[in-house]
Amino acid sequence: MAQLPSLKSLQAFRHAAESKSFKKAAEQLFVSQAAISQQIKALEQQLEVPLFQRLTRKIELTTEGQQLLPYISKAFTSLEQGINQLSDDPDPHRLCLSTLPSFASRWLVPKLGSFQSEAQDLSINISPTLQLDNFDDNSLDLAIRYGMGDYPGLSARLLLKDHVIPVCHPSLINNEGPIEQQLQQLPLLIDDAPDMKSLWPEFEAAISFNQTQQATRLEVSDSNILVEALISGQGLAAVRYSLVYELLERGTLICPYPMYRPTAFNYFLVAPAHHFKRPKVQRFERWLKQEVQEIHRSWERFKQQVLLHPENQD
Repeated sequence: MAQLPSLKSLQAFRHAAESKSFKKAAEQLFVSQAAISQQIKALEQQLEVPLFQRLTRKIELTTEGQQLLPYISKAFTSLEQGINQLSDDPDPHRLCLSTLPSFASRWLVPKLGSFQSEAQDLSINISPTLQLDNFDDNSLDLAIRYGMGDYPGLSARLLLKDHVIPVCHPSLINNEGPIEQQLQQLPLLIDDAPDMKSLWPEFEAAISFNQTQQATRLEVSDSNILVEALISGQGLAAVRYSLVYELLERGTLICPYPMYRPTAFNYFLVAPAHHFKRPKVQRFERWLKQEVQEIHRSWERFKQQVLLHPENQD
């Protein structure tokens, strides 16, 4: 096996090749231009191939240099990511969060003012996304995800267990008439997330929807859109309680049929294990777990009402 060149010479090559300048490479590495030139010359001698064409006012990569560069760049990027994973918090006064758009807009952002008032030394950046961001560059501190807690290579801490209930606008229901017959006439609003799809047959069976109801479905992939459709009186949906509990308490929405089901997915705090040692993450986690107790208390009150009709439960 051939002896590997020194890291210094490879680093000099990387910066010179990416910037196409020995001078810029020297500035980036805080060394002299002569040192960069010497390191690259030594690398060329060891590899026995020219890596640069030295022109009058610029440098260009040779074919061999172009072939080598992607491997060197990838190798150093991987090293930097590995070092970052073990390093201290790179920005202790900035908390970067990734979370579901629905959780961010329906719950987190309206509550965040109380955390900011007690953590005035922190600036907060929120990235709403349906996908789990990676933590490779160490800039993301924490993610709030909705799933089963299985995130390879990451630590997951349970934040909130949730339940699904049928919900609609109160204007769609006449409490003086038979509820089930009215529900069977309502358009269905479907959240096509995997966990919700598996629950819909149970709701349809309980309320005895017929096949003609299929034509009235509206399927969405964003819970925010689903809640807005409910508020505007467009139909009936099965919704996570955490997203609508305040609307239920205010009477903006109602649960017209006394049933609920636990979800297969729950909310988790997700990050590399060492991120949970960061003081700013620990402060946010404590605050967040205190705040979600409000959802727990609201759910217990709601469940007591639902359990007045135990025949509709598992």
